[in-house]
Amino acid sequence: MASPPVPTRLAILDDYSAIARHHFSRLPGLQTDEYPSTLNPANPADLETLVQRLQPYHILSTMRERTPLPAELLARLPNLKLILNASARNAAIDIPFASERGILVTGTKGEVPADFDPRQLEDLPDLPPPKGHSSVVQHTWALILALLGRIPRDDAGVKVKTAGGGGGEAAEGEGLWQSGLMTPIAGRKLGIVGLGKLGVGVAKAGLLGFGMEVLAWSENLTQGRADEVAEGAGLARGSVRVVGREELFRQADVVSLHLVLSGRSRGVVGQRELGWMKKTAVLVNTSRGPLIDEEALIETLKAGGIRGAALDVYWEEPLPGNSVWRSVDSWAKSEVVLSPHMGYVNAGTMHRWYQEQAENAGRWMRGEEVLNRMS
Repeated sequence: MASPPVPTRLAILDDYSAIARHHFSRLPGLQTDEYPSTLNPANPADLETLVQRLQPYHILSTMRERTPLPAELLARLPNLKLILNASARNAAIDIPFASERGILVTGTKGEVPADFDPRQLEDLPDLPPPKGHSSVVQHTWALILALLGRIPRDDAGVKVKTAGGGGGEAAEGEGLWQSGLMTPIAGRKLGIVGLGKLGVGVAKAGLLGFGMEVLAWSENLTQGRADEVAEGAGLARGSVRVVGREELFRQADVVSLHLVLSGRSRGVVGQRELGWMKKTAVLVNTSRGPLIDEEALIETLKAGGIRGAALDVYWEEPLPGNSVWRSVDSWAKSEVVLSPHMGYVNAGTMHRWYQEQAENAGRWMRGEEVLNRMS
């Protein structure tokens, strides 16, 4: 391995929470700069800005897929030698091209290993979820319960004083009180689109926590595979019933998406699927925005075609200031709950990812073998 340049320059991209510097600050000989505002190289102006900004750096610290690193950008970064990715995969990095250019790409596990040095715990304000658990599952259920329980709307109504009125409206000077109806989910049908680790985690909570009937569909999912996945999660065989795509969307009261974004899965929920859904059903997406045809969803919500939607992911992130989603309350006839891609953003995992990145940066600077290579 070639000796790293001295001083070594690191650019931290998209650290919205401003926690990365703490972990990199202990590496001697590392000059660090932070760029918390995301740019999209698919936009020619942003591409040029990224090229000019990142040319001096030898290492890039990335947070998931916030800033894509396609070949057309990597080809114009002659000093780049190491990309530190957060998580074990990143479809937004052109890893084959990076390998051709001799650029190392490393990932992170986000777990605390059994032999972890207790002294290193001082760097972690909280621990990541235990192995086999994910904060994405927790956040998915937080969105489902918030949407069906009307919690954001009622929270705002209780806190805001009104001009007064009757029929559930508050008297002058008081907030709204019982101005709508929440929806119970016990015994209802939960449709899981994509029965991977996250999908089965959401299914398990619905089954055991609320006695829901769980339906599942994905392109190649079989009942045998669903039974294996269910057993691996401590559930009985047959507790997750595999059905066809149309049956899932027509029958489910809650449809939750848990697919990896690919050419095949992009737009998997379109006008047809939304049209199949019951008017009383809700759609939840904590995976990737482009799994849904955005225009079809907007039209469905404008018409009140389903009870509502809860979204943690979007077609463009961060949402621009003029995004239609920022004014959703003014046009949607359905209930809509939004969060800013928070499913994975828990303190333990985020700090552990940056801790692992800093460890790999130090290894590379010392000429040692890096961990969790992706290229």
